[in-house]
Amino acid sequence: MSTTVTSDQKTIIPNHDKTDSCYDSHSIYKQPMYLVQTDKTTFSRMHLLLEVNGNISTINLIDIIHALHDYPLTIKDINQQSLYESISLTILAETDASAIQIKQRLEALDSTLQVSCTESHTLKHDNPKTPESCQNYTLTLLAKKLSNKDLDLIFSLLTEQALCISNIRRLSGENTDSGCADATETNDALCLEIKVTGTPADQVALKTSFLQIAHEKGIDIAFQKDTALRRYRRLVVFDMDSTLIEAEVIDELAKQAGAGDKVAAITESAMRGEIDFNTSFEKRVRELEGLEAWKLEQVAKQLKLTDGVERLMLCLKRLGLKTAILSGGFTFFGEYLQRKLGFDYVFANTLDIENNKVTGKITPPIINGEQKALKLKAIAEKEGIQLEQVIAVGDGANDLPMLSAAGLGIAFRAKPIVSQTAEHALSTFGLDGILYLMGFSDADIDSLTC
Repeated sequence: MSTTVTSDQKTIIPNHDKTDSCYDSHSIYKQPMYLVQTDKTTFSRMHLLLEVNGNISTINLIDIIHALHDYPLTIKDINQQSLYESISLTILAETDASAIQIKQRLEALDSTLQVSCTESHTLKHDNPKTPESCQNYTLTLLAKKLSNKDLDLIFSLLTEQALCISNIRRLSGENTDSGCADATETNDALCLEIKVTGTPADQVALKTSFLQIAHEKGIDIAFQKDTALRRYRRLVVFDMDSTLIEAEVIDELAKQAGAGDKVAAITESAMRGEIDFNTSFEKRVRELEGLEAWKLEQVAKQLKLTDGVERLMLCLKRLGLKTAILSGGFTFFGEYLQRKLGFDYVFANTLDIENNKVTGKITPPIINGEQKALKLKAIAEKEGIQLEQVIAVGDGANDLPMLSAAGLGIAFRAKPIVSQTAEHALSTFGLDGILYLMGFSDADIDSLTC
């Protein structure tokens, strides 16, 4: 880029040493770099980039700041990172003090400290701004095990797409001494939240590559635009069968009616998107004709909740989020889960029952994919919630419309057609893995569930 912007007394020239990057790759301070040329004036003060690395048992931020007390520094930015026993501190400041003296003063604190001081009269960071063409994203990685080769593959892909990493934070396993009986047990599981800046060269190719890596390496990858609304979700809607519970209720009812195999085959075909949902649903419901109504309660009590559901719901309720079940199943079971877990809304199909027996019919309209998306929008409008603040979770082809309507659509342990179509997929962790995609760490989660 050769454009030069002229102001009253200086010319600001964007420094693009790396043309397809939003950041200077040599700068630890992750903001756009600019060279400032002055017309006949020079800065009386210089900019100093100070980096200190050491052991957390021998040094801390308070010691560093106290040691610099006698030096005139105007702090422009400051950052501290710690990883186990190591600590890293970076300070950007404006000063007329000697960089050598500052370096020597800090090294005198402890012989094991590694201190670096970079000074410049031309480095401008007073009002750092990201170039307009760049966007902020959050890349979340969830894996039972993550190797250096896995990271190399993912990071290389980011480089190919002209994307830069600005920050990495571990969300899993942060709090091992919470004293909470329900504290997270991550073992070797790892969740990393990676802040990324740039504009992907090819969004479609990026998604395809992420899907391929996820499939081959067993890593869940979520790539979201990092906006204020993303960080403040207000509504989470769920499919029920094979999402909140580890079963398809209609299959369980069919077993009680003696039509288990026949109905299960139709269900699988419908969830894969091979046949029309409405038609398949009506066929399956007809097979339930004559089923005694008391068996519905029996099936409900035997349903197994998906891993992480109770923990997730506890967190969502304590955070004040609204929750809903939008199911192509039956209201009887949706309301059963509502009483058990505290959902705010339930929309599902109503089985007709006469003389304490299922008639094989339902009360229209059928809650299909289109209806799920409409219900999601209706709830959001009623609660005054923007669609970008909505999370939708499901596993079947009939969930795709609501996954597309939500700000964050998650295909959970989904059929292939759903995983390939939805923006995000989760299969490595339980349903409470959604909390990681919302940016919560284990320490945050434990504080909500203790």
